[in-house]
Amino acid sequence: MTRRIQFVSIAIAAAACTSKPPTTTPAPETQRPPTTTQPTAPSRGGEPTDTTVPPVAGGGGGRGNAAPAAPRPYNRVITRDAKTRRGLFVVHQVGDQLFFEIPGSRLNRDMLAVGRFARTPAPTPAGRGGGGGGGGGGFGNFAGDEFTTRTLRWERNGNRVILRSPSYAITADSTNSVYRSVQNSNYGEIIAVFNVDTYGPDSAAVINVTRLFTTNVPELAAIQGTGQNVVDQTRSYIERAVAFPDNIEVEATQTGTPSPAGGGRGGGGGGGGGAAAPAQAISVLAHWSIVKLPDVPMRPRYADERVGLFTVQQTDFSTNEQVARTKRFVTRFRLECSDRREGDLCYPKQPIVYYVDPNTPDKWKPWIRKAILDWQPAFEAAGFKDGIIAGDVPANDPDWSTEDIRHTMVRWLPSTTENSVGPHIHDPRTGEILNGSSRIFHNLIQLMQFWYFTQAAVNDPRARTIPFPDSLMGRLVEFGVAHEIGHTIGLQHDQIGSSTYPADSVRSVSWVTRMGSSPSIMDYSRMNYVAQPEDKIPVQYLIPRVGPWDKYSIMYGYKPIPGARTPDDERVTLEKWAEIQDTVPWLRFSGNNEFGGYGTQSEAVGDADPVRSTGFGFKNIARTMEFVTQSGTRPGEDNQLLEDLYNRTVGQWATEGAHVTTMFGGGTVQYKSGSQKGAVYVPLSKARQQAAMKFLNDSVFKTPMYLVRPEIGARIEAEGMLTRVGNAQNRVLTSVLNDGRMNRLLEGEALATIQDVDAYSLADMLDQLRGGIWSELSLSSPKIDAFRRRLQNEFVTQVARKLNPPAPAAAPGGGGGGGGFGGQPAVPLSEDARSHLRGELVTLRDAIRAAIPKAGDRETRLHLQGAENRITQVLNPTK
Repeated sequence: MTRRIQFVSIAIAAAACTSKPPTTTPAPETQRPPTTTQPTAPSRGGEPTDTTVPPVAGGGGGRGNAAPAAPRPYNRVITRDAKTRRGLFVVHQVGDQLFFEIPGSRLNRDMLAVGRFARTPAPTPAGRGGGGGGGGGGFGNFAGDEFTTRTLRWERNGNRVILRSPSYAITADSTNSVYRSVQNSNYGEIIAVFNVDTYGPDSAAVINVTRLFTTNVPELAAIQGTGQNVVDQTRSYIERAVAFPDNIEVEATQTGTPSPAGGGRGGGGGGGGGAAAPAQAISVLAHWSIVKLPDVPMRPRYADERVGLFTVQQTDFSTNEQVARTKRFVTRFRLECSDRREGDLCYPKQPIVYYVDPNTPDKWKPWIRKAILDWQPAFEAAGFKDGIIAGDVPANDPDWSTEDIRHTMVRWLPSTTENSVGPHIHDPRTGEILNGSSRIFHNLIQLMQFWYFTQAAVNDPRARTIPFPDSLMGRLVEFGVAHEIGHTIGLQHDQIGSSTYPADSVRSVSWVTRMGSSPSIMDYSRMNYVAQPEDKIPVQYLIPRVGPWDKYSIMYGYKPIPGARTPDDERVTLEKWAEIQDTVPWLRFSGNNEFGGYGTQSEAVGDADPVRSTGFGFKNIARTMEFVTQSGTRPGEDNQLLEDLYNRTVGQWATEGAHVTTMFGGGTVQYKSGSQKGAVYVPLSKARQQAAMKFLNDSVFKTPMYLVRPEIGARIEAEGMLTRVGNAQNRVLTSVLNDGRMNRLLEGEALATIQDVDAYSLADMLDQLRGGIWSELSLSSPKIDAFRRRLQNEFVTQVARKLNPPAPAAAPGGGGGGGGFGGQPAVPLSEDARSHLRGELVTLRDAIRAAIPKAGDRETRLHLQGAENRITQVLNPTK
């Protein structure tokens, strides 16, 4: 296989669906903050706390090495006032104390703890309060957001119970002699140590676990983080605990107070600090699910880089390959056939059941149920009838909880964030998905509205009146929710998808009716902006839907393979399925690649030919500009909507323009195994890259006057048109001058020399770019207008920053960083590329000097004199 960097989560996978995509992997695991300590407070009610019992401590802390107190009689601990529930454990609430009665059969068993917010504080001007680390993928903490996921194992040690967090990162066959060495190198972290308060009638250990949920146990606390808040035990307490056969559900209020380390009220993962608003206490209602991992682990299925499923990774030291082998398994729900069939399809023993959050606005609930059912054809491709269904939330069940790990939910969250996320929780041993949680932020509606206006208003008159009719907005909600559900059933972003459809095909009614405008709803391909009004594409086919790639990927992950008893037994069949991609290109997968984004870019349609598709897109944007004033002006309201529509339309233009830049140093990608012939990476021809730069010079760097609307500017601003259009052009220029892209052009030139082919070199690209942006210099009497002067100044600025980069900015004080989405590490611009840029400035300066005497007006002459002076300073920074 072609080697590719993999990022693996132990127990949670997520993807956020903004216009800046994550890599082909789950979002990063929550960073565990440093341990914080809190003085032990007296217990609140119930049986008095025995002062010889050490407090629960994260990481194995406690009161030195004092011997545990002797267990007491059962009825002195579990009094007649106890509220008892029986299930995975026996759970007792005695006053404010919570006790787990753990039978011997539940000791040394693998479990998973998942913490989610049930209620959170309202947003503040400084941002969300400093609750758990990393809730909501960095978007803030909302009901349903996770704050922790930990593996658990309860062990007895004399009159103590040890709560340990085992790891499954390294493995070995228990019959192999290396197994004991692996075990010795895989000692699970101790989360807490409990004294046994008493023993039940069946010798079950009874322990007081109250502090596990009401103090700063760092692995489980909902409020944590140096510089944010620490849990105040005197204002934190157990709310309820419910036991079920396979899980325990606990809710507690935790109140956080400012840490002595200071810092403002930080966001979910990033911490506060600096000049943030004064810190204050916050309270959250936290919900923990402690779920027993399956007694019989699901048979894992090997992952393949050619197929876009999330993965879990283990290193096996007991193979016969003379080296430790990394094994990757796909994440998927456990779907098994029952004896009930309908034709070639079987009904699953237990279908995947999704519930719609009861707090969702009523008018969107039917559309969310449709989004769930949209995935049924994909599971039919895997051989299952009704493999995924929409469940009904019980109306009067006080024990039913949306946070319960057994309930896979589509949550609706009151956030102004224009986004949605789709994490899932899986068994780290096998990849079995145990729970999915599609989280839809309320202002996803606004994002969809802007997307549809800027990309589809020319083809759908309904989009020219805002707000949209519910029938249209509901369909857009369905699209967004279906995408997130795809993540929760195991699918990554299929970034290569849209590049496998020709530009002319997505303008064909018969094609989009049968195939859609992209092969996958998991692609970052939005509305069909390539379709022209004369194509008469029906409006229902302007919006992405579950497509051929989605069905293929679900088939690969879920279809039963008869006769296979081990993962290795499935390999021959899996290889045959993967090789289907040789003849069906739209089934190929790549979430990211080294070709700078070509073929895996975001927000593209028909990007098998970005030049052609962007040309069609620009035609539609010019038409859309005629609707901006009409759609953005409403009687009795201010001009905010008008400004938003104008800015979003210009932003869409820049997005489409940047698609063309990915062709420089770019190529096509098809991952292959050793049994498949041919190259994985095939560079684009010199002619195609030359044509791409010509398009940019003609259609992007030449001022797009159809974007310049003085009549709109006069309503929304005193000035800003130069900046608006200039910033849009600058986005494209920045992408052209990407460091990695320039390095790859040098790489391509070097290899082309060996292979005796004609390559598009970095020198070719820079010469063509300079010639387009500074084209006026070749005129006999050049006149350069204000828009072009701004672009030319930006060109000098960008090259200057690469030759003389500014000193790194000092890190802001205050909070801890939360990290970001994983990706390929940035490679610095090579010295060879810097030499090329320096040479371009020398050539440009000579041309400017020759043009100054010929300048056609004063403004042009002053501009050229200033540019000459700046270039001299860049080339000689010490003078």
